[in-house]
Amino acid sequence: MTKWLIKQFVTKKCGSDESKKRLYCGRLSGVVGIMLNIVLGLVKMFIGMLTNSIAITADAVNNLSDAAASVITLVGFSLANRKSDAEHPFGHARFEYMTGVIVSALVIVVGVMLIVSSWGKVTNPDPISTDGIAIILLIVVTFVKIWLYLFNTGIGNLIGSNSIKATGLDSRNDAIVSISTLGVILLFKFAGINVDGFVGIAVGAFVIYSGLSMVKDTAGPLLGQSPDPETVREIAHLVLGYEGVLGIHDLIVHDYGPGHIFASVHIEVDSREDIFKSHELIDDIEKDAQDGLKVFLVGHMDPLDTQNPKLEEIHDALKEALGKQKGVMDFHDLRIVKGPEKTKVVFDIVVFHEDSENTIKQTDKTVQETLTAIDPKYIAVINYDLDFAAMKKHA
Repeated sequence: MTKWLIKQFVTKKCGSDESKKRLYCGRLSGVVGIMLNIVLGLVKMFIGMLTNSIAITADAVNNLSDAAASVITLVGFSLANRKSDAEHPFGHARFEYMTGVIVSALVIVVGVMLIVSSWGKVTNPDPISTDGIAIILLIVVTFVKIWLYLFNTGIGNLIGSNSIKATGLDSRNDAIVSISTLGVILLFKFAGINVDGFVGIAVGAFVIYSGLSMVKDTAGPLLGQSPDPETVREIAHLVLGYEGVLGIHDLIVHDYGPGHIFASVHIEVDSREDIFKSHELIDDIEKDAQDGLKVFLVGHMDPLDTQNPKLEEIHDALKEALGKQKGVMDFHDLRIVKGPEKTKVVFDIVVFHEDSENTIKQTDKTVQETLTAIDPKYIAVINYDLDFAAMKKHA
């Protein structure tokens, strides 16, 4: 069913256009979610009145809130597809992330409301009807919710959308809730035990937990989380695959929404190479990144002196010393600047974010002791870089 819907309402309309594909997939998810959740919410509301179950009524309210969430998702995808303008030169794709956060907040609010309404049933429980029609309808809507979970998860994976994946997880949670409420009816029918209010509270707590998990997944890109490991690997692999590139560092990735990724990287080349040839190399890398990876990459050329006889000795000594230093990832851009009395050894050290302040204090001392042991005239001039792309973690 999912493949057929995607073929009819996405593939036939947009072909291979990725931006339109994302928009139509978002619209399809939103429309299907609105229609099904309204129907399911009304059906469960009817079942709740038929059985006098607060747990089922609470679940019905949750489904109606899901319909509202689908409306928000639908609007968010339409806004995210707007082209860039003077006020928003990087586009509007982050609207998709914003709608994910709004949906997550709505889920949390519903969870709180469910707990409040269920508490009344704990203090003043009412008998539950065990009508056979209600049981059959509850089983049917449970299977519909399972399909909706698979549907949204499939679309979310197809276009890499965390907000649609979050909607899918919410549908999965709804299916679990429906199974729980079915258990309430069966338990009362065969054992005469009424746990309706308690299950309603459990349903509300579960909904709140799901909402908080969804906030973590959808708000991360807005707050500037570490980039996707696969994106980091693809950029590094592309750049390092060029002949003439000696290494890379300071890779920073900015995510302005799906399809709007900007990155910058320092590319190390031999200082003896013709500057125009190196510049052309950087241009080719930037163009290939945009064409092949859909990443707007800016490359900074770092020429390295690979022939200074002292560099190898200093490099090996620093590599051994820094390899034992906790919190240090790597070092690069090593160069020597001779003065009349002292010689500066200039380079960059990459450190992890965690406890970077203490790492820097300890590393300063270690580096200077290492250089002094080689030549008392050496003075360390260190620039510390934070590992913005978490390249070691993603390696």
